[in-house]
Amino acid sequence: MAETPGTDFDIVVLGGGSGGYATALRAAQLGQKVALIEGDKLGGTCLHYGCVPTKALLHAAELADNARDGSHFGVNTELKGIDMEGVNKYKDGVVSGLFKGLQGLVKSRAITIVEGWGKLVAENAVEVDGRRITGKHIVLATGSYSRSLPGLEIGGRVLTSEHALKLDSVPKSVIVLGGGVIGSEFASVWKSFGADVTIIEGLPHLVPAEDVALSKALERAFRKRGIAFNLGDRFKSVTQDDSGVHVTLESGKTFDAEILLVAVGRGPRTADLGYEQQGVTLDRGFVITDEKLHTGVGNIWAVGDIVPGLQLAHRGFAQGIFVAEQILGMNPAPIVESGIPRVTYSDPEIGSVGLTEAKAKEQFGDDSVEILEYNLAGNGKSKILATQGFIKLVRQKDGPVVGVHMIGARVGELIGEGQLIVNWEAYPEDVAALVHAHPTQNEALGEAFLALAGKPLHAHN
Repeated sequence: MAETPGTDFDIVVLGGGSGGYATALRAAQLGQKVALIEGDKLGGTCLHYGCVPTKALLHAAELADNARDGSHFGVNTELKGIDMEGVNKYKDGVVSGLFKGLQGLVKSRAITIVEGWGKLVAENAVEVDGRRITGKHIVLATGSYSRSLPGLEIGGRVLTSEHALKLDSVPKSVIVLGGGVIGSEFASVWKSFGADVTIIEGLPHLVPAEDVALSKALERAFRKRGIAFNLGDRFKSVTQDDSGVHVTLESGKTFDAEILLVAVGRGPRTADLGYEQQGVTLDRGFVITDEKLHTGVGNIWAVGDIVPGLQLAHRGFAQGIFVAEQILGMNPAPIVESGIPRVTYSDPEIGSVGLTEAKAKEQFGDDSVEILEYNLAGNGKSKILATQGFIKLVRQKDGPVVGVHMIGARVGELIGEGQLIVNWEAYPEDVAALVHAHPTQNEALGEAFLALAGKPLHAHN
């Protein structure tokens, strides 16, 4: 139930997604009077239409694969089909539980929730449905939306990820336009559910933001799973009729399927919100800030997907905490973008943090970078899980580790240690001295660092 807001707050947060609610929670924890404005649902895209529901689908997909492949482990299982009504009930139950928990947390911090779509109308004021809400500080956190391409209209059999989450049946065939994180995750889900899947990516590799070694490994794994993909050829047009969608690429190649998922990235939600009118600088829709996330206008700050950089919920969380502490004069350390971990939850998973090999060589020079790859085939737990993949370490020669990149089942759960290694600028010898539990996949990180430190245990010199 929304409260009737007052007119004077210490901090007014426009947007209740990951970055916005993190700002509000931390600011309230620090004793500030906070108003949090949200036109849809508290928790934003990540909780309701992105990170959480897609990962629920991916877990259901993993269970489908386990049932299909149980005989490999001596367990006689049979996959009788996918009950999308049941899958959606499970998915929606996860989201609902987290939503209720978040609502309770916000209420416990005495944060005033203002329901409605807000617009910045002054350096210290936001208007919501005709009501003017003022604050000593304003934090912009209006998030992002699913992009499309010029001339590509969403509707009918042409879907965004938000629409795909609501499907009540498994499509027989799917074309996924975009081979980044979102496209690769949905392709992985649908293949596990039994659909024929083709990914179209205009750049030379899948997950093009990752180290090229991981991209090539994902392509090999997808090819083995029967996920088709067409790389380096851009979308031209699509038509749809009762039989499905018909996609044409710039090369003249054509593809047909039941539906088309448009997964070409997310754009900043900043249009018609009054930002530019109040002097906030936008670049292609993104809010430009300094390293302290200040817009340069009055006491207006910005966090999350509207700020150029990685569009990740955990980046939004961190930025929200940072801004709240910055406003309170706590002088927190600025967030280093390269130190933020990234995970693609496909099968196999990708986990990475820090610089890719190419970026490291660009920054330090080809002769000043050392690379090591450790194959998960040498790891006992990976063997038990029947997964393949590797860990790739990037270090500055005779210096600290600047990148940790992994591919394989469940490697997203290992990226926490990788994050500590990169952010604390650890040397291989520092990590090699740590004891990792056996048998775990985490142990593979320890083995990789033993090898990089020049004293491999199970790996060859």
